[in-house]
Amino acid sequence: MKKAIELLKKHNLLKIIDEELDINLEIPHVAYVEVKKEDSKAILFTNPVDKKNGKKFDIPVLMNVFGSKKAVELFIGDGDKIGKEIESLLKMKPPTTLSEKLSTFGKLFALKNTIPKKNKGKGECQEVIKLGSDAKLSELPILTTWEQDGGPFITMGQVYTTSLNGEMKNLGMYRLQVYEDNTLGLHWQIHKDSNHFFHEYKKAGKKMPVSIGIGGDPMYIWCGQAPLPIGIFELMLYGFVKNKNAQLVKSITNDIYVPRDNDFVIEGFVDTSKLRIEGPFGDHTGYYTLEEEYPFMEVTAITHKKEPTYLATVVGKPPLEDKYMGFATERIFLPLLKTTAPDLIDYYMPENGVFHNLIIAKIKTLYPGHASQMMHAFWGVGQMSFVKHAIFVNDDAPELEDHEAITRYILNRIDVDEMLISRGVVDALDHSSPKFAVGGKLGLDCTNEEISELGITLLSDNELLLKMQEITDEVKDLKQYYTDTKNPITIISVDKKRNQKYLFDDLKPLFENIKILIVVDAKNQNDVNNAYMLLWRVVNNIDSNRDLYIQNSTICLDATNKNELDNFKRRWPDDVDCSKEVLDSLKQRGIIDIDDEFQKKYQL
Repeated sequence: MKKAIELLKKHNLLKIIDEELDINLEIPHVAYVEVKKEDSKAILFTNPVDKKNGKKFDIPVLMNVFGSKKAVELFIGDGDKIGKEIESLLKMKPPTTLSEKLSTFGKLFALKNTIPKKNKGKGECQEVIKLGSDAKLSELPILTTWEQDGGPFITMGQVYTTSLNGEMKNLGMYRLQVYEDNTLGLHWQIHKDSNHFFHEYKKAGKKMPVSIGIGGDPMYIWCGQAPLPIGIFELMLYGFVKNKNAQLVKSITNDIYVPRDNDFVIEGFVDTSKLRIEGPFGDHTGYYTLEEEYPFMEVTAITHKKEPTYLATVVGKPPLEDKYMGFATERIFLPLLKTTAPDLIDYYMPENGVFHNLIIAKIKTLYPGHASQMMHAFWGVGQMSFVKHAIFVNDDAPELEDHEAITRYILNRIDVDEMLISRGVVDALDHSSPKFAVGGKLGLDCTNEEISELGITLLSDNELLLKMQEITDEVKDLKQYYTDTKNPITIISVDKKRNQKYLFDDLKPLFENIKILIVVDAKNQNDVNNAYMLLWRVVNNIDSNRDLYIQNSTICLDATNKNELDNFKRRWPDDVDCSKEVLDSLKQRGIIDIDDEFQKKYQL
């Protein structure tokens, strides 16, 4: 951590705040605002306090360590270069010439560094050891990020687990809720390796050992969220990228090995016969994840360096730190994805699509139905199976990150006859699906030639809005986007009083003027002029099996919050919003400097 801090300082990527700031809301709100700025930096809070409990900490808090593209390059490296190294290994053939043999030997010899090394004795992470009742979570500056959070959460914990037989090891990154001084909730979701291990121990009637690292090399965090195949220990990726072994030491009270340079290690055991209500938690979807039962661990030890730094992140509405971590993940894992989808050229997951909610993929189209085949391949493998909305374009498409150009390319090719609507697994954090973790999938094949005709008569925004309001007073505002394409988008905000399929029926007379109609609530800070946050809202809120309506050639999407009007049986969560009082206080004290336009732009 200290080396990471110095590296950030050297590259002018670190802010240091010496004022006393509260671990409850204040510190997370400052980090949340900072990471949304175009020139965002990491922040070191040197004087965290807990005002509610009258406590001061001598442990600094570091946030937004991956809060810029440059920081990701410093700590991880060049994603494209690493991806090419992986690709060269995947394509390696038996050598024939001497030079090929030497090259192959060099590559294979370097792979010895992927295996983590177990060291004897103690590591720097164990310079201070506290056992049993002396191991108190309240001595760490663990943050409460949002008003509705169920309590303090560790947000950058490296969760180390092992299978019952000890043959498989896993590093995951899950939020961890503090209940009492010695009890920590474990939010490992149903699709995660740790959860699979948990059920092995449960079946055997045994307690499960868990160790949680905080700090150390920031690379551990990125490895913990990397989409590796089941059974591959994530610290092997550390060794591959860094070209040096991860150095491990044994935990004090269980047999789990952890990186010797972690700043903190929290050790314990999980009673697999017990669960506890976890949450709510303001999550990276920008919505709260609601209360559910999850396992929890009883803490048996907390060890740390003599002068540790506490590492944390903040999640909520985009853009956030995961934006930059996600870019590196895209580049590095493209070659692995190509092994399942060999005609894939590139892919992109926009941060305001919250990654799993939207993917754009470029393929070399070889035959009719090729894009549909690729959709099934995506939805059937690894973490790509959680993707809700997939758009496929041909190899002649613009760069996928050129938002303006790729959007026009797609809109000129959307055809209702080339849409694939399916159903499958979705992220456990998805709130819009009618059933937990199972929901609609929507695939758009935009690999064909441009559509020849617009097929509608365009009206101005004002004229179209007035015509809608003559039909119903539910429509409050309207804006049309990309009217120069073959599929213009009409966004309307409504005061929702009924199921929106009835609204779509009433608006049918105007479908001769509309190609794509999207409806959002007039409340919840929705602004028809804020395209960035509208995309976030829409892909979060729709389930294609329920919210997609097609009338002739007009596509209608209901992106409103769902309730009993929609026969929605689950509880719809609230948006993750900052506390106005906290923001105002931070502004008045000169800790943050933002205006009303900034707050509105990112719906703080």
